Amino acid sequence: MKKIINILILCISLFSFSQNENEQLFEKAVQFYNDGKYQEAINIYQKIVNNGYHSSSVYYNIGNAYYKLNEVAPSIYYYEKALLLSPADNDIKNNLQYAQNMTIDALETIPKSAISKLADSTLGFFSSKAWSIIAVILMTLFTAFFLIYYFASSRRQKKLFFVTSIICLLFSVISVSAAYHQYVSDKKDNPAIIFTEETVIKSEPNNRSNDVFTLHEGAKVNVLETLGDWNKIRIPDGKTGWIPKNDLKLIKDF
Repeated sequence: MKKIINILILCISLFSFSQNENEQLFEKAVQFYNDGKYQEAINIYQKIVNNGYHSSSVYYNIGNAYYKLNEVAPSIYYYEKALLLSPADNDIKNNLQYAQNMTIDALETIPKSAISKLADSTLGFFSSKAWSIIAVILMTLFTAFFLIYYFASSRRQKKLFFVTSIICLLFSVISVSAAYHQYVSDKKDNPAIIFTEETVIKSEPNNRSNDVFTLHEGAKVNVLETLGDWNKIRIPDGKTGWIPKNDLKLIKDF
């Protein structure tokens, strides 16, 4: 027992030390940024990331530093990573828009119907994990209310708790469906940013195949599958093709 306690104390001490170190590095990076030493700031922020600390504020500041250096792809890449962790942050959205205005490619998105947009915004309000938790809570409430209904003596109480339990059951089923939808959607969503100045997208995963289209640095694509040193990608207008793996960076790499 004493050994377990000592291990726990050691783990807590190491965690506290790591947190203090990251805080000191963050303050140092901010100072470099304020002094206009953007590359130095980036190097310090990268140390924080290498320590295993993934924060929207860190990625946002890295994006800002790269934007100041007029490096399009890295700035968009880190803004996208920050937005992934803080999807409702307007500052990240605005700065991402500024960075995207520096790109060459104007990728058009296939328009969605009003119903599809409403469904996506509603289901995307929570993550698949959050929807699952909601479903469990609602199912628990359903069970509790149904038991109250079953043992209630008053007819009025029976009617009230029966209706309430059915509503909880209904919304629990909806939550399970939403959780599954978000899980599938998250699996399909594998965004990446083009990092080479210009890259030719091929019809097959080899250099001998036909050219399909061309993309430039900063363009956002979705990776569909990987085969050797090639990634199959899709752009917002629905076109697909193959690109060398080293020409892009996955956003969800943490």
